[in-house]
Amino acid sequence: MKLLEVFFLSVGLAMDAFAVSVCKGLALKKATVREWLICGVWFGLFQGLMPLLGYLLGSGFATIINAIAPWLAFILLSIIGINMIREAFGSEEEADDDLGFKTMLMLAIATSIDAFAIGITFVAIPVRILDASALTNTLLAVSMIAIITLIISSLGVMIGHKFGTVYQSGAQVMGGTILLFIGLNSLISSLDKFDLMNDPDTIFGLLIPLIGTVIGASFAFLKNSRISSNTNSILSGLSAGTMLALSARALLNPLFDKESETSLPFLVSLFVFFWLGVLIQYALDRYVPHTHVYIGIEDGPDSDLKSEIRMMLAKVIHHIPEGIFLGAVYAMHFLESDLVKSPVALVAAIALSVQNFPEAFFVSLPIRQQGLKSSRAFLMGIISGISLPLMGLITVIVNVLFPLLLNLTLAMSAGAMIFAVIEELIPQMLADHNRKGTFALIASFSLTLLAMFL
Repeated sequence: MKLLEVFFLSVGLAMDAFAVSVCKGLALKKATVREWLICGVWFGLFQGLMPLLGYLLGSGFATIINAIAPWLAFILLSIIGINMIREAFGSEEEADDDLGFKTMLMLAIATSIDAFAIGITFVAIPVRILDASALTNTLLAVSMIAIITLIISSLGVMIGHKFGTVYQSGAQVMGGTILLFIGLNSLISSLDKFDLMNDPDTIFGLLIPLIGTVIGASFAFLKNSRISSNTNSILSGLSAGTMLALSARALLNPLFDKESETSLPFLVSLFVFFWLGVLIQYALDRYVPHTHVYIGIEDGPDSDLKSEIRMMLAKVIHHIPEGIFLGAVYAMHFLESDLVKSPVALVAAIALSVQNFPEAFFVSLPIRQQGLKSSRAFLMGIISGISLPLMGLITVIVNVLFPLLLNLTLAMSAGAMIFAVIEELIPQMLADHNRKGTFALIASFSLTLLAMFL
């Protein structure tokens, strides 16, 4: 694990402590710097101590652990991440205002058990921050975990005192997703015998689109927020323009790839995969129950799913082709394709982050307006964007292992994205015959395409 990976790991581990800190802040009648630091120091100390203990104990079994290293790290991190996501759907935790030794000791141990398992993975996947011994690097990693947990826990007390538990569930989902991502990335890096992914830490660029998701979902907390017809048209147009630009890039890339034959069989293959993307997106649209709230259409089979789940699933489906595209771009980066300069993958990730803002906005705000809690609406908005980085990571794995599929994957993502734009975004943009959305589409299309080709 390198520096960036340890940083994301630290943030992911801190989410359990953050959730408990929010509850503490909610219960406290007074929350000053003293109360912030009490929680921060307790949680930070144990989040740093537990992985160190796990590492020291695991080192005694290093031979056994190293034999199953990649799978052990992947399984442990996946179990922890999935459990955090599962807990986000449970009832909100309750806490009293007791900050005494006994109470805080129990809470600190309870929230750091996961970190003990992480320490074992440090034996399986060694930390490499500095050119120093394994123990020195591990001490640096656990110090980073402790400091980041201290900061996040202290902020949790402040947020809980001011806003209540509104961010708790969303934070747990984000933390769980980060841990899942790290587990998969560790597995990929360890199994990469041919060193194809020569810069594995850059894979965390796939998480950049979640920034837009978090910002968009946060609008659920604005009590008086409403979506006017102008706003709806403009945001839909911006989203549609970005997706069309990415689709154009995906379709043009194979034609300019000098390493690929532009023979008739190759062009036929692109055509077939383009239509495969269209049909896959059509199948998802037809067989997964979901609701397009702003055009008043319920798609998919009849289902007893709650309305907020159906609204969230509409965007999950929407983000799948975007994840495939972004994953293919990162795969080209790892395979050192001449067509992908280093900034292109970053530009694509930033473009999708901007595009994810209205997408999460269109999930969280309607759910909140139905009378549900802001925290629930925020949670649904966050989950709606998780499919993008996870699908991107899966696409990277497949295309790095099978490079010949790369251009075909791009064609498939283009077909799926174009279907999604025509099926959902354009009808939503033109619902009130508002030309502002049309100009927003053209603007985002031209700017995104220009940024990617420059």
